[in-house]
Amino acid sequence: MILKFTKMHGLGNDFVVFDGTQQPIRLSPEQYQFIANRHFGIGCDQILLIEKSNNPQADFRYRIFNADGGEVEQCGNGIRCFARYVIDKKLTRKTTIAVTTRSGIVYPRLEGNGEVTVNMGIPEFEPRRIPFLAENKSVDYLLHIGNQHINIGAVSVGNPHAILLVDDLDSAPVAKLGALIEQDKHFPNKVNVGFMQVINSDHIRLRVYERGVGETLACGTGACAAVVVGRQQGLINDKVTVQLPGGNLFIYWPGNGRPVWMTGPASYVYEGSITL
Repeated sequence: MILKFTKMHGLGNDFVVFDGTQQPIRLSPEQYQFIANRHFGIGCDQILLIEKSNNPQADFRYRIFNADGGEVEQCGNGIRCFARYVIDKKLTRKTTIAVTTRSGIVYPRLEGNGEVTVNMGIPEFEPRRIPFLAENKSVDYLLHIGNQHINIGAVSVGNPHAILLVDDLDSAPVAKLGALIEQDKHFPNKVNVGFMQVINSDHIRLRVYERGVGETLACGTGACAAVVVGRQQGLINDKVTVQLPGGNLFIYWPGNGRPVWMTGPASYVYEGSITL
């Protein structure tokens, strides 16, 4: 089986994109793992599938598979690449599209400068909907991880996130602590873990340990989650520049009951084909 693909990235968070509207894509978890492997496969953080939508309210269906082969609900950097691809490849004539995901419909819009703005939906704080095992909803929670107690904010922006406030992002134990929190029993579907340093009320720095992947250069949903949690805790304003290792995203969240808006780049790397 030979499959054509496009390699793309959003601020260094990189993807292998398959157009499932032109060729059937039916792969096993082991095949996704092979594709994502940076030594033996193509190499990527996630694999993105573009499919025709069976929902009359959506233009396309968007599926995301992590490097470990597992399918997940949402990927913010990926949806920007998804939008650039379907518009640039003339799969649609629209510049704002409706895309169905496992967590609902999102609405990316291609801007004149080539960046993409996405309505990421309304954040979910109810623990059972994140999902997060807690008796009551709160702006922060205390977890016992190893031999330490850690305060987190928990939210879903289409996928589950735990956000920790740190004083020095550069020295934060992202790999070790991120892996422990990802697997914590309070998150039945595992969790993405964000380490946030507040620079000022309009600017934060962020590193994210993504479930099934590890630390990535950027995480779009992680940036949204960090701003939402920061706003809930009274630390930042509604319009925030999120500085990630791979570059900056602009996040706007006007408050409870309102959607989160994300704006950032989506870039092409190369096109090719792979034999599976």
